[in-house]
Amino acid sequence: MVDLPFVPFCGLLGFLGFVCVVFVSAWCQYWRGGFALDGGAGTFNWHPVLMVTGLVVLYGAAALVYRLPPAWSGPKQPWKMLHGALFLGAFILAVLGLAAVFRFHNDRGTPNMYSLHSWLGLATVLLFSCQWVAGFSAFLLPWAPGWLRALYKPVHVFFGSTILMLSMASCVSGINEKLFFSLKNGTMDYKLLPAEAVFANTLGILILLFGVLVLGALARPSWKRPDADSPDSCQPLLTAER
Repeated sequence: MVDLPFVPFCGLLGFLGFVCVVFVSAWCQYWRGGFALDGGAGTFNWHPVLMVTGLVVLYGAAALVYRLPPAWSGPKQPWKMLHGALFLGAFILAVLGLAAVFRFHNDRGTPNMYSLHSWLGLATVLLFSCQWVAGFSAFLLPWAPGWLRALYKPVHVFFGSTILMLSMASCVSGINEKLFFSLKNGTMDYKLLPAEAVFANTLGILILLFGVLVLGALARPSWKRPDADSPDSCQPLLTAER
């Protein structure tokens, strides 16, 4: 397999993530009526923007922190802090996205949590919260013994990739659900593939492409931090030497 340089690949991912955020924002602004905080449709529109930005783009960036060449040498503590902080930011955006959709549903008297998309999305955020708390407790606090951190590390890595896959599925299913609900007035049926449907479908493809590339980068051995499997890599932050 060709050993691709990581930095240009990372630049491509950054551009693709930016395009995802631009696409979801443009979709909600141009076709869905923009943004507001009044509990109406504008409030709902924060939901897809925050979820794509947090659960996909920012989550993917956080997952790749240890693949950055500057993280390969020197102390690991600053990168642990950045890794955890980016994931925390992604989680906060996801919670705000959930708050937006619940506010919209409650103000309109629409039932919550009845669709597969809602089940999948909430399960993803709950699993994300457990992952972050477990990772913070195991790798940033000094209470866990070294053998436990080493034992938990592959579990942490596995669920990190799993959550990204669930996030992608949640976002794509949400886009599809929104299009089915919105494009049904006869002249703009989803099956007629109007411009909005083409644009939103393209957004879904971009999300999948971004997520697959992130997962590919995580799986590539040559882009892994050289000491990632050493005992020091499982050292807690608060007791590490400065």
